[in-house]
Amino acid sequence: MSQQDPSGYPYQPYGAPYGEQPPPGYGYGYGYPPPRRDEGPSANAIVSLVLNILAVVSCCNIFGVPGAILAGLAISRARTEPERARTMVIWSWVLLGLGFALGVVLFLFLGLSGALDD
Repeated sequence: MSQQDPSGYPYQPYGAPYGEQPPPGYGYGYGYPPPRRDEGPSANAIVSLVLNILAVVSCCNIFGVPGAILAGLAISRARTEPERARTMVIWSWVLLGLGFALGVVLFLFLGLSGALDD
């Protein structure tokens, strides 16, 4: 059993003084539209920047330096030149993958040749 206000409104909105009713249609609908997707730096560019910096710091990945630079430039240009920023992020990921693959190949080569047996 629900109680209704004599004016026909089913409830009193939060924060409204007693007896004051919202105008018809208030409180119903879909709310505010979601924010635009192209605002701010891309999460992809931020993740690429962090991983490239970690690659440089942890395992001396020489390709991480230009990858981090490209990711940083992509973050700064995300609003003004989104297509160019997207291309820079792609190249940043390519450089990270290339440096990782070369590191694995170098580690396997050194391990198989016996240089790591000391």
